[in-house]
Amino acid sequence: MFFALDGFVFAGWVVRIPDIKDQTGASASALGVALLGVSAGGVVTMMLTGRLCQRFGNHPVTVAAGALLALSVVLPAHAHSAVVLGAVLLVFGTAFGAINVAGNSAAVDLVAALGRPVMPSFHAAFSLGGMLGAGLGGLVAGRLSAAWHLGLLAGLGLLIAAAAGRTLLAHPAPAPPRPAARAAGGPGDAKGAGARPMRGRVRRLVLVLGFIALCTTYGEGALADWSTLHLRESLEASPGVAAAGYSVFALAMTVGRLTGSAMLQRLGQARALTVGGTTAAAGMLLASLAPTVGLALVGFVITGLGLANVFPITIGQAGALAGPRGVAAASTLGYGGMLMGPVAIGFLADWFSLAGALTTVAMLAAVAAVTAYALRGAVQAGT
Repeated sequence: MFFALDGFVFAGWVVRIPDIKDQTGASASALGVALLGVSAGGVVTMMLTGRLCQRFGNHPVTVAAGALLALSVVLPAHAHSAVVLGAVLLVFGTAFGAINVAGNSAAVDLVAALGRPVMPSFHAAFSLGGMLGAGLGGLVAGRLSAAWHLGLLAGLGLLIAAAAGRTLLAHPAPAPPRPAARAAGGPGDAKGAGARPMRGRVRRLVLVLGFIALCTTYGEGALADWSTLHLRESLEASPGVAAAGYSVFALAMTVGRLTGSAMLQRLGQARALTVGGTTAAAGMLLASLAPTVGLALVGFVITGLGLANVFPITIGQAGALAGPRGVAAASTLGYGGMLMGPVAIGFLADWFSLAGALTTVAMLAAVAAVTAYALRGAVQAGT
């Protein structure tokens, strides 16, 4: 539920960006700087949330972060300048970073306890929440002001956090299987990946996996903040139709992640990374250069299907190579790409055009595909 809440609330903010941009009178570059508040808050929180989880537990921190996320989403609707918007987005970014780290930490506990690769299901819940949030935003975009919409979203988010939090807090974090019960050299072995330091070739491979993640999460972040504006400003779509841009992207991500396990069994890790990056590059070229709204929406769907499983695969491979240290290193780079994308698109849109700026998503996805192909032997060996 907290993964879905994360996606739901974040999407609610995303679909109101055009209205808040008009409200503040910000240029594309000024909006990009303001969006840096989300990035800064998220990065700082990601550095601190791990310690909070160690001290208070993953579950309490997840609940607190979910409540803060719901409360803070209402703040941007009351900003009337780019400076104020950046300040309130710093708070929103803090909550967003905290719930991502704490929620994923709680999910890792459950995955370890179950001994099954169920992590894609959690990420699918985030995408599903994003789809629902964007869909609801599209329905009310022409009827409610941003202040009313985000205020109601905050109230609903708090109710969800309270209900889900009560259940989560009633169940302590599950303990993973005891190392003695695992095969020697396995994940629970003190000599396994979890205890192995990242050195030499392993460190380089983990960093390359993180780079692949960065190249593709750049697109996730960019589309979250700019897909609606692209449809509104570049293609002159109505508010409701423009909101469908992120909604169909999130739907495609959800479908891709729900079917990701079957795809991995058929293609293998290395080919799945290459196919995902190539598909995303083709889809984003279509979405950014399409002359009609319909073709742009098709492009968003293709992009979502391509990006869906790249991040989970890279994080899983990094963990297989170097345990928790590998996961941390690749995740930091991956989330860095997600936070960097919106800011870069803002500046590029002012220098060129929004459509031209969005082609960088396709370029980086293509770089990820080429890198994954070049790395195919090493990735397959780590499977």
